[in-house]
Amino acid sequence: MTTEEFVQACYREKQQLLQHYLEGAGAEWLRPLNSSSPEHRLALEQLLDVVLTDTFYTMLLGLEGSGSIGGSQAPYELRDREGNLLTNGDIGGYAWQYFQNDGQEE
Repeated sequence: MTTEEFVQACYREKQQLLQHYLEGAGAEWLRPLNSSSPEHRLALEQLLDVVLTDTFYTMLLGLEGSGSIGGSQAPYELRDREGNLLTNGDIGGYAWQYFQNDGQEE
């Protein structure tokens, strides 16, 4: 797995969680909150999207060492099963591309 593939996998996980919360088993928790109007449901969807995006983005930057996790900033080594280094300094750029720019290169 490459660093970009790792970030893509995190992005897909974020999208799957969002769908789970909005349409899957998690939707039961949200039903009382989003039943008032279509505008209310859209606001709720946008809020969940922002929260998940910020969470994944912050963790990815924290793993790379360009952000902090729990107030501590340090680079971590993350490797896949084949020993490929996933936190090789490119993770921040890919995280920006996928989480802040919807997968589009600038």
